[in-house]
Amino acid sequence: MTLVFIRILLRYLAAILVTRGLIAPDLGEMISRDPDVAMTLQVASGALIAAVAEGWYFLAHKFGWAK
Repeated sequence: MTLVFIRILLRYLAAILVTRGLIAPDLGEMISRDPDVAMTLQVASGALIAAVAEGWYFLAHKFGWAK
């Protein structure tokens, strides 16, 4: 299910970049349709969420919020 949301996000991101003239339309289509790009973004977002959770856990113990 997450991969579906990632693909939707990539389509909107590519559309924004194309309309602003930052990337070519062909590159925008490749970004929004390439499953490797979507999978890479999914793995990166999972790693970011895990890092934020571990950071929050560390801060909770450091400042005594975990009681």
